[in-house]
Amino acid sequence: MAGEFGEVLRRLRTAAGLTQEELAERSEVSERTIRGLETGKRTNPRMTTVQRLAEELALRPREREELLRAAVRRDQDGEQPAEPSTEAGAGAGAGAGAGDEPGTGTDADPTGAPADDGPGDPPAPTPPSTALHPATALHPATEPHPSTEPHSPSDSHSPSDPAEQLAALVTARWQREEEQRQVQDPFPLPVRWETAPEALTDHWANILRLPAQATARPLDLDGELGEIAATYRRIPSRRLVVLGRSGSGKTILALRFVLDHLRTRGTSEPVPVIFSIGAWNPTTITLRDWLAAQLTRDHPGYAARGRGRESLAAELVESGRILPVLDGFDEIADGLRRPALEALNATTLPLVLTSRPAEYAAAVAETDVLTAAAAIRLTDLTLDDLAAYLPRTTRKPGREDPDANAWDPVLTALREQPRDRPDSPLATVLKTPLMVALARTIYSDTPDHDPACLLDTERFGSPEKLEDHLLDNFIPTVYRHRLHGSSSGGSHPGFDADRARHWLGYLAHHLTGLKTPDLAWWRLGNGLRRSTRTLVTAVLLALAIGLVDGAISFGVNGRVTGALLDASVVGLLAGLMFGFVHWLTYTAKGKQAAPSAVRLQLRRRPGATVWTAGPRLVIGTLGGAVFGSAYGFVVGMVITYAVTSDLSIIVHVGLVDGLVFGSVFGVATGLTFCLLGLLETPLDIDSAVNPRSLLTTNRGTVTTQLLVWAPTFGAVVGFGSGVAVDVFQGSVGPLVWTSEAAALLGVISGLGGAIGYALTLTAWGQWLVLTRIWLPLTGRLPWAVVTFLEDAYQRGVLRQAGAVYQFRHARLQQHLARHHRRAALHDDFIAPL
Repeated sequence: MAGEFGEVLRRLRTAAGLTQEELAERSEVSERTIRGLETGKRTNPRMTTVQRLAEELALRPREREELLRAAVRRDQDGEQPAEPSTEAGAGAGAGAGAGDEPGTGTDADPTGAPADDGPGDPPAPTPPSTALHPATALHPATEPHPSTEPHSPSDSHSPSDPAEQLAALVTARWQREEEQRQVQDPFPLPVRWETAPEALTDHWANILRLPAQATARPLDLDGELGEIAATYRRIPSRRLVVLGRSGSGKTILALRFVLDHLRTRGTSEPVPVIFSIGAWNPTTITLRDWLAAQLTRDHPGYAARGRGRESLAAELVESGRILPVLDGFDEIADGLRRPALEALNATTLPLVLTSRPAEYAAAVAETDVLTAAAAIRLTDLTLDDLAAYLPRTTRKPGREDPDANAWDPVLTALREQPRDRPDSPLATVLKTPLMVALARTIYSDTPDHDPACLLDTERFGSPEKLEDHLLDNFIPTVYRHRLHGSSSGGSHPGFDADRARHWLGYLAHHLTGLKTPDLAWWRLGNGLRRSTRTLVTAVLLALAIGLVDGAISFGVNGRVTGALLDASVVGLLAGLMFGFVHWLTYTAKGKQAAPSAVRLQLRRRPGATVWTAGPRLVIGTLGGAVFGSAYGFVVGMVITYAVTSDLSIIVHVGLVDGLVFGSVFGVATGLTFCLLGLLETPLDIDSAVNPRSLLTTNRGTVTTQLLVWAPTFGAVVGFGSGVAVDVFQGSVGPLVWTSEAAALLGVISGLGGAIGYALTLTAWGQWLVLTRIWLPLTGRLPWAVVTFLEDAYQRGVLRQAGAVYQFRHARLQQHLARHHRRAALHDDFIAPL
């Protein structure tokens, strides 16, 4: 009978003059689903899907009834689905097996609410064996979202499918992160929630996707940590807002949602990916473009082109195969929350959004709630939760009573507090998982610290003072012990707690200034003033290129004075020129150096990025011509001024040299840029990315670029200078040029140009100049920056979010930044004394 439905659907689609692709685009039902229905591979069409197809085919009443009858006739014949769904609302008739989610039994309401026989309640879903008349076909609200339809085994995604590979990468990443954060040690802290107030949610009719004039009954979304994926699947709109105060466990809930959703994910469901939305500026980039950019940053292999001209990341986002888990709406800058919420409302993407309640409520008051989104609010931990958790985090004492531990007196004192009085500061503070985790680190993992001191109300007269105490002592506590080894496998140097606090304070202050939670190695130098970055880059380039020029000149001529003079002139001019290029690129245009998402392959010519060679040829030629003209003009005048003071001769020689060098450098730069573009190939799609691996990959890419740039650029400049002299000979005056001068120019230009390009225009070069040299030289960061960041990650101060680090919690970042600013003001105050 399933074949009959496919034949009817194909006939009606053909009569409407639509292809499978066109019908899929109109109905928002995937082309794969339509193809499966028409070929008989899908034998159990959802009524939501059938109704959408009927609407977009613009069927007449008789044709619509024929299609619906064909869809339900297999149920009248008693056929059962080949694979019962375990998703919320799709479990009618399915057993309560181990894979079932809560609320998927036949006694549950299709909208996720418990069954109720009270008056006015909607009927329970009909089991698959019950016949349905087309006129009473299931309402959209009683069916799962079309994206959750299970595929037949023959229609499953291949392991090489980009979405499936992404699912595996995301699973591995967040499992490691969960282990690093000790979420399961000894067991997860209870994170519970309740349905949020109606003022922060959309109309339930919109959330349930009901048609006009339909009666909507609110869902009961109350639950706890292990039920978050099931709770989300009970929401037909697939849009959920998670609200919770600072430290209440929103990020841990997002992490658990991703892992649970991936564990129970159907092959047609999108892949959940966590994005730190605090880094999004909705006034400069659209949500989908930002999601694709973030996905490419954390998974550079997805920068490769897909079937069209877009990248794989953009295709996954545009096709709805990514489920954005947007963590930290409250971390968006104050003036950007309203446009951010408006931008989210302009899309229909399924998503999960986390935020503190006050910031979200303020944005809602300015515009509107998140369209079609349900909302839940995290609740506080209870004293019973603490009693079950904290004693099991301590070492077993060597006492007569092995069950006794340091937390017993504290818990007893909290239980004995009179209920008619306000909670003590400690009872108030320990209601959030963040503060419990800090208290555990300081007092459970450190035997000589007694948690009973936390009960001292004279010392800690308010919750704020107690929280500051825990935040103040967290860094000294985690830096007390020397780690055994770094994540790279080498010996660990160890870091002093006071110095580590200073460096972490600078990093926190740096992120606060940039208004982002992402600690990216390629943006560490952006905390400096733009003028400082330009000056430091220019000076270091002048020194590097001057040293190269002086060494080569001395090796050729053997004269120290001449070599020093030549090195000084070339170094100074190169520093000025490349400093101007740096200023023009990163200051005037506001562009930021970003890590390359490609690598260079020298053995064969890849075809994936050949299309960039043409633009590179044009851009490189124009840029090289401008640089060469300016360079030749200045050098020509300086050299001529040493011989004569006639201004007309000085200017004439400068103009001629500018013309010659502009032509030579323009051709050389254009050809070299073009060659680099031809050699680029995307990174492997399954390449693991973390801050160190991305840095290592980009260092390797820049090294290969230098190996290509130096000989290619030097050879073209050396050979091209002779050609240019022959071309312009006579037309601009007699020109004197020797083969030795051409060779010397080629070598110096090749090496100097490669160094200038690498340090000025690449993310790794800027990292080397600013983060590895200048910031440690001025005491802002340690010399072993990467090792320090990895050390902070292993100690639990930082967390990894793909290619970047983040502070363990925004509250910790704010505390360290505030302490850093106070220390800086104190130093400025006492310096004159």
